[in-house]
Amino acid sequence: MHSRPSPTHKSHRRAARAGVQTLYVIRKTQTRCFKSPAMNQRRDDDLPTPHHFFSFPFGSLPQIPDHCIQQDQPCLQHHFHHFKLNIMKRTYATLLCLCFFAAQWVTAQDAKMKSHIDGLMKKMTVEEKIGQLNLVVTGYVPTGTSVSSDTERKIKGGQVGGMFGAHDPVRMKAIQDIAMKNSRLKIPLFFGLDVIHGHRTIFPIPLGLSATWDMKLIEQYARIAAQEATAEGLNWTFSPMVDIARDPRWGRISEGNGEDPYLGSQIAKAMVHGYQGDDLSKNNSLMACVKHYALYGAAEAGRDYNTVDMSRSAMYNYYLPPYKAAVDAGVGSIMTSFNVVDEVPASGNRWLMTDLLRTQWGFKGFVVTDYTAINEMSAHGLGDLQTVSALALKAGVDMDMVGEGFLTTLKKSLNEGKVKMAEIDLACRRILEAKWKMGLFEDAYRRLDASRPAKEIMTPENRKAAREIAAHSFVLLKNEHQVLPLAKTGKTVAFVGPFADNHRDMLGTWVIGGEWEKSVSVKEGVMNVAPQLATLWAKGANITDDTSFIHRLNFFNQPRVTLDPISPETLLRNALETSAKADIIVAVLGESESMTGESSSRTDIGIPESQRILLEELVKTGKPVVLVLFTGRPLTLEWEAAHCAAILNVWAPGTEAGNAIADVLFGDVNPSGKLTATFPRSVGQIPLYYNHKPTGRPYMGSYQTKFQSNYLDSSNDPLFPFGFGMGYSPFVYEEMQPLTASAKGNARLGFSVKVSNVGKYAGEEVVQLYITDPVASISRPVKELKGFQKVMLKPGESKVVSFTVSTDDLKFYDNNLKYDWEAGEFKIGIGGNSRDVKEVVVRWDK
Repeated sequence: MHSRPSPTHKSHRRAARAGVQTLYVIRKTQTRCFKSPAMNQRRDDDLPTPHHFFSFPFGSLPQIPDHCIQQDQPCLQHHFHHFKLNIMKRTYATLLCLCFFAAQWVTAQDAKMKSHIDGLMKKMTVEEKIGQLNLVVTGYVPTGTSVSSDTERKIKGGQVGGMFGAHDPVRMKAIQDIAMKNSRLKIPLFFGLDVIHGHRTIFPIPLGLSATWDMKLIEQYARIAAQEATAEGLNWTFSPMVDIARDPRWGRISEGNGEDPYLGSQIAKAMVHGYQGDDLSKNNSLMACVKHYALYGAAEAGRDYNTVDMSRSAMYNYYLPPYKAAVDAGVGSIMTSFNVVDEVPASGNRWLMTDLLRTQWGFKGFVVTDYTAINEMSAHGLGDLQTVSALALKAGVDMDMVGEGFLTTLKKSLNEGKVKMAEIDLACRRILEAKWKMGLFEDAYRRLDASRPAKEIMTPENRKAAREIAAHSFVLLKNEHQVLPLAKTGKTVAFVGPFADNHRDMLGTWVIGGEWEKSVSVKEGVMNVAPQLATLWAKGANITDDTSFIHRLNFFNQPRVTLDPISPETLLRNALETSAKADIIVAVLGESESMTGESSSRTDIGIPESQRILLEELVKTGKPVVLVLFTGRPLTLEWEAAHCAAILNVWAPGTEAGNAIADVLFGDVNPSGKLTATFPRSVGQIPLYYNHKPTGRPYMGSYQTKFQSNYLDSSNDPLFPFGFGMGYSPFVYEEMQPLTASAKGNARLGFSVKVSNVGKYAGEEVVQLYITDPVASISRPVKELKGFQKVMLKPGESKVVSFTVSTDDLKFYDNNLKYDWEAGEFKIGIGGNSRDVKEVVVRWDK
């Protein structure tokens, strides 16, 4: 029943430090040694699992006599019962002991940190304290025209707290040397960068990552990104972006996790854990910075940097949960948003930065602004740079990114009594505490090891993970007559489109450390995966023929989108001649990397016209056309959905794009991605999202009917709903099986559904749980996601997928911001997307 682990076991060492003499491990599998068949059928939850460890002093485990193992069940149950009680009693005592010693250790560490920082701050001048609040930029400047100047002098003078823009450990070591060898107090700098969906090895854009619905894969991505980023000297990333977005015109929807607060919260936690690991002081730990706090994704008209206006209950119920989840996960820093919240810019909003974030949520890290966000408060109409800088400090902002309003005005504001010394001290302390937690006071060069990049950057293992995760992010939107997967031999396939033999646009938006030249093109991937396939290739069209659009896409004079020297007419003619020789046409079309991301809002979210003309002509050939779609947002695809045989949405897949796409096209991987943002039929439907409110005159499904909340010229329904995604095998859901139809108080109800793979391919299905609260004190959404599970099923295999619902899943914020649940009937639905669910009704009383 028990074994003594090796003295080198980590759990043993932890127990020994806590004063426990040894550690015994009780394993569920070891109970199988009992000869009683009935015992082997005991419920698993009655036994300790292999992951539960119990600590006891030497010789204290209760013994079960050998003869009982051979005898009848009552005897065995008697001894097992007392054995189990002993385990529970001693376990609770030991856990209390361990918690006590852990708390003492944490308190000691905090005391050590406080002592160090107290001593340091006593030596600091006012100017040096303000200097710690100054974040400067060097190198590539992706989000603005302001560039920091005279940086070396400022570092020597203690006027810089951190820097971003560089990712070269040799260069960054030289910069750290300036602070550590030439400044008066030798306070280390920290180094940040936008590591949004990978550092050197690039993974799918975040909207694509979210489509995996797989927290293990998302955390794995973040861990790899942290490993690579820290290998090149970084210790801070401006990620994850967790803004809820319901408007695909907004370019930065590509950087987030879609429209749902529950799923967005799970992803926020996974990414924070992946980046930061279990100890921020380790050399491969990357401090996360959740952004943009708050409500940035709700910008009016889908226009970046635009105003936001919403009720507090909408904030609390739909937009704030992912930020809160990141705080609960221990995120080290928060970035302010550009927009107003309650008509006050976020960077100067004390309710947002102090009352909510710190007082209500208990955030202990530091707050940094977005790029020149303090300066931009002047454009919002709140005053000159000195005025808005004082406003930001008093609101709870700790660090000023690039704008240097703090650096140039806070001393004057202090002398004039517009800010207090205690406010400057508090912000400075928070920055210094972050540096302590990152281990920089112990070793300022911990992540500046020039030997690491060669061993840890773009490794075969990292690229393999990028390929696997990308393939899991793809969403199959249509597959008529099972045209996919393609056979690797026997047919001739024409690959046509500006993304078919393209490296630049494989990585997607917001890539700084990645190198598009090292990406795998679709053509290369097809050749790697299906080398025997007869293939034909043609560009067919430019990404766009609109020269004014190209000018806006090529910001900072970079040739991101270019016109082919061959005329559009000739490109099209060549593509049609090539396609005439093929059995199947794969059209590789969509958005370029600069069409989405920051400052990339669009009013027309269809495929660009040049590519649309190409697609229409390919369809006219009468041959099956498979659309492989590159995009950073939901697009309007009503025509494409009606005329293409299949649509595979691959987002912007990253470094291993071509290989991952070929893996899915040829069936080596069965697509399992599900949409995390609704695809509208028309831009006129926007904003369109699944968890909308009911209306007094609800749409009943027929858009010709007057005096309902509908359109005259279109259905209300989305083209592809939230949670939607197909595989090469269909999954069939049977009726739900609730364990009970009613509950009272803080009960937990179980719900299950049988899911069957009725196709020929093994595949994964994301089984989704939705709850509807039809009658409440305020109008509630038509449904809300409250759980999901990803299950693998072989051909012909069935599984019963079960969920447990508690009253926590029923809670919401009312218009008084009271968070509670209300008694009544609830609809519980389980299905493969937000539209197609099996439902039951339960009564839940207080």
